[in-house]
Amino acid sequence: MTAATPQFGLTAIGQIFVRARDLDRAVRFYRDTLGMPFLFQAPPQMAFFQCGATTVLVGVPEAPEFDHPASTIYYLVPDIAAAHATLRGRAVEFITEPHLVHRAADYELWLAEFRDSEGNVLALMDRKRRA
Repeated sequence: MTAATPQFGLTAIGQIFVRARDLDRAVRFYRDTLGMPFLFQAPPQMAFFQCGATTVLVGVPEAPEFDHPASTIYYLVPDIAAAHATLRGRAVEFITEPHLVHRAADYELWLAEFRDSEGNVLALMDRKRRA
C-alpha cells in the first residue's frame, strides 16, 4: 500500500435487519413500545424504522438462511434507569436489570438486556460519565 492509497475500513451502519415472525405485532412493538420513528412498510413483508443515523428493517425472512434470531442490538440511551422503567411500564420482558459491566477512566458502561415481540434479544446501553 502506498501513501496515496487510502486505507479501507467500515465506519457506519446504514441498516440492520431484524427478523419478525408476525410483522404487524413487530411493528406495534418497535413503533409503540420502543417508540422508534416508523418510516414505511414495503412488500412483501418489511417495515422500516429510524434509529439515529441507522435504519432498522423489521421483516419476515424471504429465505431460510435469513430466518434466525437477530444479533443483539445495543440501543444507546442517556439514562438507563429511566429507559428501563419506561419500557418495563410498557410490558417489555427484561432478561437482566440495569447492571454495571465496565468501569473506564471517564465513564461506566451499564447494560440491560430484553426481548422484543419476536423473541430477539436487544439491550439498553448507557455510558454514564464519571465525575
